[in-house]
Amino acid sequence: MADAPEPDAEPAPARRTAVPRTGTQSLVLWIAVLGSFVSFLDGTVVTVALPAIVDELGGGITTQQWTVDAYMLTLGSLILVAGSISDGFGRLRVLRIGLLGFGASSLVIALAPTAAVLIGARFVQGAAGALLVPSSLALIMTHFRGPAQGRAIGTWTGATSAAMVVGPLVGGLFVDLASWRLAFLINVIPIAVTLWLLGRLARHDEARDVRRPDARIDVVSAALAALGLGGVVAALIEQPNLGWTDPRILTLLTTGIVLLAMFLVRQTRVPDPMLPLPLFRTGNVAWGNGATFLIYGALSLNGFVLGVYLQEGAGLTATAAGLASLPITLILMAASSRVGALSGRLGPRIFMTAGPLTMAVGALLLLLVGDDFSYWTQVLPGVVVFGLGLALTVSPLTSAILGAVDPSRSGIASAVNNAVSRIAGLITVALIGTIVGGTLDLAGFHRTALVTAALLAAGGIVSWIGIRNPAASGDPVGDDGTPGARDGEGGDGA
Repeated sequence: MADAPEPDAEPAPARRTAVPRTGTQSLVLWIAVLGSFVSFLDGTVVTVALPAIVDELGGGITTQQWTVDAYMLTLGSLILVAGSISDGFGRLRVLRIGLLGFGASSLVIALAPTAAVLIGARFVQGAAGALLVPSSLALIMTHFRGPAQGRAIGTWTGATSAAMVVGPLVGGLFVDLASWRLAFLINVIPIAVTLWLLGRLARHDEARDVRRPDARIDVVSAALAALGLGGVVAALIEQPNLGWTDPRILTLLTTGIVLLAMFLVRQTRVPDPMLPLPLFRTGNVAWGNGATFLIYGALSLNGFVLGVYLQEGAGLTATAAGLASLPITLILMAASSRVGALSGRLGPRIFMTAGPLTMAVGALLLLLVGDDFSYWTQVLPGVVVFGLGLALTVSPLTSAILGAVDPSRSGIASAVNNAVSRIAGLITVALIGTIVGGTLDLAGFHRTALVTAALLAAGGIVSWIGIRNPAASGDPVGDDGTPGARDGEGGDGA
């Protein structure tokens, strides 16, 4: 990797000066929000549609797991390539390609005649989705600096969380009143609006769409990552059906681990790696991604199991099951911008510690769910506490990691963080069959709540141990807490 640029020499007082948001910044924020909205919307739609998909296409919990994991597999493995593409070929162009691919694959999913076709289209959709979030966040990091950057990320977090409201509500209504297939077409409007806004931005901001002319796609690394993750995930999903001693499981697991090891070795030897390992020499990047793995693994596990159990175990409709988590989204939308601003002033460490621990308490409150089901007394208390913890966590986590690197590397840093979160969800969803014992009954639901709480508590502890606050608001920090350490400068890593 090329040498990191020297820290900005701008004096500290200038960094803290409030700068009015320009028209271009407002346009960028709308594009970043809507571009990411599509990916988040799909995740919430899938959760409420899983039981209906299985009812029509068959396959039981294995089909449900692959419907989720096929998307996260290509998303998690290719998002690293997408980050490099974003930095090398321009955020606007990459966003446009991702939006078009996402829309086309959504149409195939809506028309899928079999589970195999649906799962295949989900692989493609994940590849398109990999282009969206890193480029969206990179746009924010390029156009906003200092405290304004924290506020913009907070706004992005709260606004994209609207997908968590629209997805379950509209998706659930389609499932209950028409067909789960229509639920996958609700992203057409945000895709169309975002493409139009991209055209407006490109006309007068092309100079800011920075790209590296020497950028190349590392096809070998991408294949190693995708096939390695695919082998591990396939083994984890099929293990409850075949057993750990089955030669097919052992072959898949061993092959996957070997390929992932080869991927990591290759990243130390290629000139432009998908996963720049020197990034992790910066403490907030290393520890922040460790916390991300634990926290987002727990979020994916909880979201999958809660959405499916409320329908199959508690007997709620798809709409009611989708709306069960509505308080989490409303709290996140209401508080994210404020928390982002507070984190910019106080530093992310306390928020990244208190947030996951609060969510762990919310997960434990789901142990109140019993055979005599009541949403208001058994689910709502845990959901509210969970939402408060999530609001404390998301914006500071993103700011801590992206604020620790130079803006020129924000695309790949965002991609790495998103890849970690998706891979964490990929693995925990693959493990659901093992966690619940093959059947998502009440006992399995309780076991999932305990595992979720343990992962979240670990995420809070990791954050407290490793995250360091910036010495001055808006300054990147190294792993020793000093400002200006970027991409491997200043520190010996985690």
